[in-house]
Amino acid sequence: MTIFTVVCFLVWIYLLSVFTRGKLYFYQFIWGSVGLFVFMMMWIQPVAIRPLTNLVCSAAGVAGRMTGFYESYSEYSMLFVQHGSEAISLCIDYECSGIIEMMAYVSMLAFFRVYDWIQRIILSVLGCMMIFFANIIRLFVIGTTIYYFGNDAYYIAHTIVGRIIFYALSVILYYYIFTKSQIVKQKIGGFHYAKNTDTSV
Repeated sequence: MTIFTVVCFLVWIYLLSVFTRGKLYFYQFIWGSVGLFVFMMMWIQPVAIRPLTNLVCSAAGVAGRMTGFYESYSEYSMLFVQHGSEAISLCIDYECSGIIEMMAYVSMLAFFRVYDWIQRIILSVLGCMMIFFANIIRLFVIGTTIYYFGNDAYYIAHTIVGRIIFYALSVILYYYIFTKSQIVKQKIGGFHYAKNTDTSV
C-alpha cells in the first residue's frame, strides 16, 4: 500500500462524509460506489482471485463430469473439452472468474439507500452467489457448445452465446435488486422509501 493510495483513500472517505452530511445522496452513491469498487479491486481482488478461479473451475467441473462434456483441473483453473480428435483447454482467468461483476454489484449495493445495512449485507451475499452460478452456467454452455460443434465454435460460444447468457442473468439480478425495489418502495399507496432514505431527492 503506497502513500498515494492511502491519501486517495482518505480523500474518498472525507468527500463521502461531506456528501452524507449534506444529504447529497446521489453524489454519495456515485462517489461511494466508484471509490469502493476501485479500492476493492486494488486490495481484495489480488487476494481473492486465485481461490475464486479455483472454486469456479471446480463448480463448473461438477456439471462437466455429470454430463461427460468436459473435465476440470481446478489446480490449474482449466477446463479441458474434447470433440472427436480435437481438444481445447479453457483457462479460467481474471476476466472469467466473475470477480469484477461481483465487486461492481457489492459496491453499488453498499450505497443503495433503499435497503438498510442488514439487508444490504444479505443481498450482497445472495447477489454474489447468483453471479457465481450465472458464471457457472456460462462456462457450462461454452463447454457444451465446443463438445458438440468443435473448436471452431469457441469464438461464438465464448464471445457471443456465453456472454449473452451471463449478462442476461445479471440484468435480471440488477432489475430485482435495484430497479424493482426502487419502484416498490416509492410512495405508491402504502409503500414508502426506507426510513433512512430522503424522499426529497
